[in-house]
Amino acid sequence: MHASSATLSLTLFGCSIRIRCRDTQAATLLARNYGALQGKRERPALIYTVGTQRHAGAREFFITREGQQPLMASDPGEFLFLFEKDLTVELQKLRPALYFVHAAALEFRSKAFMLVGPSGSGKSTATWALLHHGCCYLSDELAPVHLKTWEVHPYPHALCLKDEPPAAYPLPKTTLYTSCTLHIPVEELPSGVGTHPTPLMAIFFVRYHPEASAPAVRSISRAEAAARLFANALNPLAHRGDGLDGAMELATRVVPFELVTAQLPATCALVEAALKRLAPS
Repeated sequence: MHASSATLSLTLFGCSIRIRCRDTQAATLLARNYGALQGKRERPALIYTVGTQRHAGAREFFITREGQQPLMASDPGEFLFLFEKDLTVELQKLRPALYFVHAAALEFRSKAFMLVGPSGSGKSTATWALLHHGCCYLSDELAPVHLKTWEVHPYPHALCLKDEPPAAYPLPKTTLYTSCTLHIPVEELPSGVGTHPTPLMAIFFVRYHPEASAPAVRSISRAEAAARLFANALNPLAHRGDGLDGAMELATRVVPFELVTAQLPATCALVEAALKRLAPS
C-alpha cells in the first residue's frame, strides 16, 4: 500500500489501534516509532487519522480521533509527542485494571524491574545504557502493572532520549532526530525486546545528581516506595483508595531502591550487582 494512504494496525495490552495515514512523512514517523507493536487488523478500540496540511502558509501535522477535535503539531517532534500523549491517556481508559506508572521497564533473568522518576531524571538514558549490559527492553516512560498478577506489561515503542548519551553508549545510525528528541528504533536495541508480561521484582527510583562523584544505590522503606510510586502513577483514580492502595500493595511485592545516577558505566554496574543478588543465575 502506498505510504501516503497507509494504515498501521497496532496491538497494545490486548487492544487494537488503527491509524490511517494520509501523509508519507506521518506514516514513516509512526512506523519507525511503533513498528514493533504492529499486529493483525482486528476490530479497533481506537481509530486515528494522521497527516499534514497547509495552514497559514506552513505545513502542519494533524492528529484526529473519532469524536475529538484535531491536534495540530508544527514539527515531527511535537507530532510524536502529541500522538504519544493522547494514546497513553486512551490506553488508560481501555485498560483500567492496569496500574500505569511513569517509568521505564526492563527485564533481567526473566524478572522485570522499573526505573521510576519524573521527566529529566535520566531514566531513559539509564535504560539505553542498561540495554548494553544484558538487560532486555520492555518499555520506556510507560510501565503498566497488573495488580493481581504483579506483572509488567511490555510497551516496546522506540526508546526516546532528550540528549545524546555518553560516548560509551553511542547511538545507531538509524536513530531518528527531531528538534527536541532522539528516537532509537526497537530493532536497534542491543539486548532484545520482551514481548510478554513479566513478574516485577524491583523498583529503582532514579535521581540524577550531576555533582555526584559516583553513583549510589540504597534500599528504601516500603512506605517511602509507596509514596514515590503514588506520585508517579498516571491513573490512580481508576483504582481502590484513589490509587494509594495499589501503590502500597505494589511496594510490598518488590524490593525498592533509590538510584543516584552519575557515571553511566558505574551506574549500570551497581544496578547489575543489585539485580544479581535478587535473581541469581
